[in-house]
Amino acid sequence: MPERASYDVALAHAVLDEAYVCHLSFVASGEPRVLPTLHARVGDTLYLHGSTGSRPLLAARDGGLPVCVAVTIIDGLVLARSQFHHSANYRSVIVHGTARLVTDEAERANAFAALVDKVAPGRNADSRPPSRRESAQTAVLALPLVEVSAKVRTGGPKDDPEDAGLPHWAGVVPLELTRSLPVPAEALGVPMPDYLRPERDAWHHPITLRGDHVALEPLDHAHAPELFAVLDDAEVWTHLTSPRPASVADMAAIVATALADADRVPFVQREVATGRMIGSTSFYTPNATQQTIAIGYTMLGRPWWRTGVNTESKLLMLRHAFDTLGALRVEWHTDVRNERSQNAIARLGAQREGIMRSHRRRPDGSRRDTVLYSMLADEWPVARDRLAAALDAGGVTCSVSPTL
Repeated sequence: MPERASYDVALAHAVLDEAYVCHLSFVASGEPRVLPTLHARVGDTLYLHGSTGSRPLLAARDGGLPVCVAVTIIDGLVLARSQFHHSANYRSVIVHGTARLVTDEAERANAFAALVDKVAPGRNADSRPPSRRESAQTAVLALPLVEVSAKVRTGGPKDDPEDAGLPHWAGVVPLELTRSLPVPAEALGVPMPDYLRPERDAWHHPITLRGDHVALEPLDHAHAPELFAVLDDAEVWTHLTSPRPASVADMAAIVATALADADRVPFVQREVATGRMIGSTSFYTPNATQQTIAIGYTMLGRPWWRTGVNTESKLLMLRHAFDTLGALRVEWHTDVRNERSQNAIARLGAQREGIMRSHRRRPDGSRRDTVLYSMLADEWPVARDRLAAALDAGGVTCSVSPTL
C-alpha cells in the first residue's frame, strides 16, 4: 500500500526515537540474516549496538556492510467484519544503507551515551561507564539516515460496503507500551532515581516536603530495613489493618504493596536534625476531578510520639493538599477504638463526620468501624495558623496511625 508511505524526516525520527528495538538485516555468506538489537539516533545517524564478535560488525570493518534496518510500533489491532480486512494500526520505518564500524573514540563515547540514555534518559550520568575490557567487547555500527521511509496506518477497519450489515463486532483494540513501577535488584540500598518513576499527575506524583523538624521523602524499596528497625514495636501496629511485620522481608512486602498502589502517594518521615528515619505516612485516594484527598497510613516510631514531628508532618501535607494541589476537602479515617488517633486528628482542626460501619478488616479477621474526619478548604486558613503557632510555641500532638 504505497499510499501509506511517507518520507517526512520528523515522522521517521520520531518513530526511531520511540521504539526500543530494531531488526538489522544483512547478507552473510550468501544467506539472509536478521538480528534484533538496540539502537539510538543522534542527529542523522542511527547507532546500533552489538558484540565485536558478531557477523555484521566483523563484516562492517572492511568498507562497510550493506544493511536494512526495520522498526515497527504497533498502536492497535484492527478487527473488521471480514477476516480479509483485519489489520493493525502501526508506525514503521525502513532504513537502507551501508553501515560502518565506529572506531573514533569520541564518537564511540557519544554513541554509548545515547544508547544508555535511550534505555532511560539520565541513565548515562547515573551508571558506571564501561571498563576498557568491556569497551573492547562492544562494537557500534553507524548507519546514515539517508535512504529512509516511514509507513503509518491509522483509523478503523475498512470493510467492503456489502459487509457493513454483517452481525460481527468491528473496531480497534488500542495497544500501548507503558512503563510500570521498576522492580529493584536484590539487596539494593539505593532509592529509585526520579527519572525512573512513572509519570503521574500532580495529585499522584511523589514529592519531597521539608519542614524545620521533619522531612517527608518518597517511599522506596530501599527503606524497608530502616522502617522495620524504627517501627519494630507492637504498640505501633495495634490499630493497623496490616499485621506487625516479623522481619525485614515482611516490611519489604508492606513497602511493595504501598508502592504498587496507584491511588497512594507514600512517604518516609525523617528527623531533619539527625537524618534518621522515624516513620511513614501517605496521601491516598487523590481525586483531581473532585479535588479531594486523604491523609493516613501513618506509622511513627514511639520515641517521636507526642512530639512536634507529627504536627509538622501533617501541616506540610495539608499545605501541599490545599495550597499546591488546590484540594477542597481532606479526609482522615481511623479505627473507632483508636481514641488517641481520633484526638490527634481533632487537634489538627478536622471535623468528625460520622462512622462507617464494618468498613475494614482487622488483622485478627474482625471488622472495624471507621471514624471519618474531614477538613474543608475554607476551614484550612484557621487550622494552618493555629498549627503553625503551636509549632512555634513548641506545641505537640499525638502520633498514632490514623488509618489503615
